[in-house]
Amino acid sequence: MTLEEKIAHLQETVMTEARSEGNAIIDNHKKALESLFEKHKKEATAQSEVRIKSETLRARRQVNQAAAKAETELKRALGKTQNELKVRLFDEVKELLTDFTQTDEYMDYLCSKISEAARFADGEEMTIYISPSDKEKQTELEKRTGMAITISEYDFMGGMRAVIRSKNILIDNSFATLLREAKEEFVFAGGMTDE
Repeated sequence: MTLEEKIAHLQETVMTEARSEGNAIIDNHKKALESLFEKHKKEATAQSEVRIKSETLRARRQVNQAAAKAETELKRALGKTQNELKVRLFDEVKELLTDFTQTDEYMDYLCSKISEAARFADGEEMTIYISPSDKEKQTELEKRTGMAITISEYDFMGGMRAVIRSKNILIDNSFATLLREAKEEFVFAGGMTDE
């Protein structure tokens, strides 16, 4: 046997013996820990049973309080989220209305609302207002409806308003008013209620 083989054999023998001793130490330590664990487990179980009995009522009260608090926080978070979504929704609606005012359909819409107001006025003197942002549409609207159109001092995002002074009536088909009313009446369907 060469020197290298002897060294390898010696190394293997030493490692085997070291593993064996290490395993024995680990097994002994494991048994001692398991015994200690079992003893501790019995003591802990006994203490736990005593604590469980003494704190059951307190825990129930805490659970009820936590549930009530969580429900309140959930309602608050839901309300906040709904408000945020409502703001985003109506911002998007406002953008869509602005886009709509640039279409041919918008001119048709204005003409139909002006005609409806004229029918309602039934020959009474009426002042028809359009938003300053629609100023360039004034001539075309007068031509298409045969009605005198006045540019309002106040921008109301589009649409029209008409005043029948003799009857003290305001016909408000302005987008600002329609959007405000829709926003006030808007409610998310489903979800939690305050019942």
